[in-house]
Amino acid sequence: MIDVDADLAEIDAVFLDLDGTIYLGGDLIHGALAFLARCDEQGVTRFFLSNNSSRSVSQYVSKLIGLGIPTTDEEVLLSTHDLLSWLASNGVKETWLVGTEGMREMLESQGISTRSESPEYVVLGYDTEISYEKIATASIHMHNGVPMVASHPDMVCPSPDGGLPDTGAYMAMFEATTGVRPVHVCGKPEPGMILHKIDALGLDPGRCAMVGDRLYTDMAMATRAGVQGILVLSGEATEADVAALPEGAEQIPALIVGSVDELLR
Repeated sequence: MIDVDADLAEIDAVFLDLDGTIYLGGDLIHGALAFLARCDEQGVTRFFLSNNSSRSVSQYVSKLIGLGIPTTDEEVLLSTHDLLSWLASNGVKETWLVGTEGMREMLESQGISTRSESPEYVVLGYDTEISYEKIATASIHMHNGVPMVASHPDMVCPSPDGGLPDTGAYMAMFEATTGVRPVHVCGKPEPGMILHKIDALGLDPGRCAMVGDRLYTDMAMATRAGVQGILVLSGEATEADVAALPEGAEQIPALIVGSVDELLR
């Protein structure tokens, strides 16, 4: 694999995490717009990638456009896409969803029932609209032997005010309640989230970069996909977290920068 520097001279495409990388909550990371403009000016293809399954593609596009970032549906890759692929490959049509209305919209648009009384799977996403009724019904289904599949493993969703409980935290709650862990967890760090796009475009993985703020999802996926892992320190991970990794760990980034503001200069 090529060596990567902050100028990204040997990079043809970047896969950009959103929370903690391009924005925090409703605020853009300093220099993010200028970085994206440099991508366009220098011919570096960009995609936005998020494990956060609380929004649909259309909601993400609306948010990004609202932040001044021109975006199309094709440029947004979500853990929900990976989940939908997994459900389709397993022929699953009947589910009980612990997820937002945006996630429900994406599943039901593919013909998947999300309020089934006899679900094949409990589907767990990052539910920012969570209710006790959803939790209780999911728990009852799991006590009755219904397995769970989750959209992604993130424990924490970054925000300007501190970390918020994410899907991984909900998993821990359900395990404490039912003793059940998901039979499959989609999204990062599974490499399929970006490899299908790399393959479709005929790109060389070694000339692509995954830019994100998390070691156990963003950087681990970069290693598994054979792309360059660029860690930004504008979200969750710190340099101390990197220093604490064992030698040869898949979470070790190829490059560490303070934020995307330092890239493509």
